[in-house]
Amino acid sequence: MSHIEIKKGHNIRITGIPSEEIRNAKIPTSLSIQPKEFKSIKPKLMVKEGDSVSIGSPLFFDKNNPNIKWASPGCGEVKEIKFGPRRVIENIIIELAKEEEAVIQESFEASAIKSLGREKVLQCILDGHLFPMIRQRPFNKIANPDQAPDAIFISAVNTAPLSVNLEIAMKDRLSSFQAGIDALSQLTEGKMFLTTKKYSIFSDMQHCEINTISELHPAGNVGIQIHHISPLKPKKIIWTVDVNHVAILGDLFLTGSYQPAMIASVAGPGVLNPSHVKTRIGASISSLLDNQLADGNSRIISGDVLTGSHSSLNEFLGYYDSSISVLSESDEREFLGWLKPGSGKTRYSLTRAFFGQGKQAFPFSTILNGGKRALVPVDAWENVLPMDIMPIALFRSILACDIEEMEQLGMIECDPEDFALCAFACPSKIELSAVIQQGLDILEAEG
Repeated sequence: MSHIEIKKGHNIRITGIPSEEIRNAKIPTSLSIQPKEFKSIKPKLMVKEGDSVSIGSPLFFDKNNPNIKWASPGCGEVKEIKFGPRRVIENIIIELAKEEEAVIQESFEASAIKSLGREKVLQCILDGHLFPMIRQRPFNKIANPDQAPDAIFISAVNTAPLSVNLEIAMKDRLSSFQAGIDALSQLTEGKMFLTTKKYSIFSDMQHCEINTISELHPAGNVGIQIHHISPLKPKKIIWTVDVNHVAILGDLFLTGSYQPAMIASVAGPGVLNPSHVKTRIGASISSLLDNQLADGNSRIISGDVLTGSHSSLNEFLGYYDSSISVLSESDEREFLGWLKPGSGKTRYSLTRAFFGQGKQAFPFSTILNGGKRALVPVDAWENVLPMDIMPIALFRSILACDIEEMEQLGMIECDPEDFALCAFACPSKIELSAVIQQGLDILEAEG
């Protein structure tokens, strides 16, 4: 076991941090899978409105790889299929039945999972329609089951603001988590890496190499961990799996069925009782925030405040999301506010935070305090990016569409979530994450 010390980064302290309490969310009446949130796929429906489905029934598949299907997280009736422009499938909504049934396949004893072999493990995951839980780097898209990875990474550290505490979420699911590791470790001839914080409940996991890392955001991002442990190179493929999905895959082998239950966080200045909640994949936002929204206008985010997506009470929890964040919606600007130094209670300052001040939580809102302006190279990006990458040079090469220079500057190692903190710290208000995604799209198109 080795320790990775991260010195560049920043923990954004926002009021409304979720408590350690785990409460039951309101039982949802409907669930959803949103094909639009999956990168680089061409979804083809396997159901139509009015069809009955069970937990684990396939809803659609990827025309680029028909073996990859998406399982229904609930049992009931396909209530609605929403289409966007050019008939893009945006949402498949399932109205839940009072009594739910699940598709059952072969199950295994915990001691037998680690000796199943790659082909058997892969086939079980594909037959259970849960392969979309496995993503690959570069490009952070769904992995190709026909291509064995050089390594598999699992991050058991969550450093994003207002995010779920994985120690709390997984304390009663360690046997399922171990079963998931036992299965996944057979999908690569390389190493299975598990990154945790010091003194973690995950420290005793078997059949993986455990590393510890500092709890300074973005240290919890799996891309940062890959960069420090086993950096990406051309033609190198690394698979990544979220902690909750590892446990769900473990349950698939132990029980033979899809168990979509999970613990999520509901937090932020706009939440009355920030806490952890028992829910399930694809749950309605309204069920998670039932009687929890504070008065006033709020912005609901599926995911964390840096990388999540704008949502509403009429929408659903994202497939890869494990938190709901709520901020106060505001567009009010203070007259000549830039002239006023303010205090830690009225104004959030990265500079003050870096020098050890401003340790208290701050009630963030959605106000930007200015608009996009000329890029000022004052090391704002470099101070919060713990990677051996020159972000400004990379930014310029992407805007110039200089593929050769992008590759030389390490574009292949990048992912938008790793640069979200740069966008937060940027005095020029540049959405660097969006530019990084633009660069990745260019590289992927070039093949």
